This record gives sequence, structure tokens and C-alpha cells, in this order.
Amino acid sequence: MKYYYNNVPNIGLCRNNLIYTSLISDDKKTFVQWYNNDTKYHQGQNEVVDPQLMKAKFQRELHFLSNMAWHNPDMVPKIKEVSIPDRKIYLEIDGPDFWQRSIDEGGYDAVLPNWQEQMFAIIGAHKARGWYKYSMHPSSYFVVDGKLKSINYFFTYSNDEGPISIADHSSHIHSNRQQEMKKYTESKGIDWNEKQSLDVLEQLCWDSFSNMYPADFIEQARCIK
Repeated sequence: MKYYYNNVPNIGLCRNNLIYTSLISDDKKTFVQWYNNDTKYHQGQNEVVDPQLMKAKFQRELHFLSNMAWHNPDMVPKIKEVSIPDRKIYLEIDGPDFWQRSIDEGGYDAVLPNWQEQMFAIIGAHKARGWYKYSMHPSSYFVVDGKLKSINYFFTYSNDEGPISIADHSSHIHSNRQQEMKKYTESKGIDWNEKQSLDVLEQLCWDSFSNMYPADFIEQARCIK
């Protein structure tokens, strides 16, 4: 296994995730979410250094991902193995993540023509369980056999867990995305440190991804209940 990075135009190699350390097999058939504070991988920009918090993230990922694997196995990668002591989740994939493939192949539609329909279905499956999943970056998906597969459930909450504050979860959000979110929260009078409903945070989530997805896709995603 080796470190997995995204190769971003005009930027170069970037860590694939802010929380865990991303690993991939040489044949690109296995992806590992390693909930480990690896300074080399995160290049000194580690978001989570508290071992108990890292453990909690791993447990949350495993809980929601396993639930999806049981009820909607076609919507998540197959879980090949889980190492509780090492906090590693091994997933069956077929090449780089959806975002990286879109960069390499000329856009989301070139990778998967019906990606919007499939992503709406995944969001709908979450909503049917009363979940709010805020890790919606396109790197949080893989494509396997023409099917979009969702990961990164460490930033997911059941509808009975809110409200929560943005500040308490800012480690989940890249600094650039935080700046975009703060513009919106300030314009709406939303306090960064005050607990907010999960619905409010969901709208903030979609606003923060305005540069990652088509506007019509985001507007339709907002309406899924």
C-alpha cells in the first residue's frame, strides 16, 4: 500500500482527505481509510491530533458505512476488511476516485454520464434514514462497474444528534472552503460558534460546494427530503 493523493491542476499532489490517511494498492483495486495521525502524509497540516477524536471519527465512519453496505450495497464500495486495532477500513475500488477521474478524463459526464441521477439516489437513501452527510466532495465517491460508490461518513449525523456548531467541526472543512462558508454565514447572520440545526448546516454544505458541482445539480440536491 502507498499514500494516495489527488493530482490537482495548477496545484499538484494534494492529500486526498483532511482527517484520515489515504492509502491505495499498487493495482488501484483497494483503497484504505487509515484513521491515523500521519504527519508525513498530511505534510504538517494535520486536522485531528487528538487520538480519542480520531477514534471517534473511525467509529462513525464504520457505523454509517456498514449500515449502507447492509441496506444499499450497490451505493458503497465493498468492505473487504476492517482492522479495529489499526483503525483501517479496506474498500474494493476500481481506479482513482470520482473527482480525480473527472480531472483526468474531462469532467464528471465523461466519467459517468448519469452521475447526477446516481448521486441523487445516494442522497435519497441517506435522507430515508434521517441522515445528514456533509462530506459531499466528489473525491468522496468512487466508480465501480459503472456505479457511483459513496464513502467518507465520518462527517455524517443522524437527525436526533443535532444541533451542532460549525466551529466544533471545522477540522472537517478545508480552510479554503471555510472562507467561502464564512462569507455566507456572515451575510445570513449565522454565528460560527453557535449551535445550528442540521438543516441549516446542510444548506451551508451545499453553498460551500458551489464551485464543485453545476448550479442546477445543487439546487435539486437541496430539495431532496
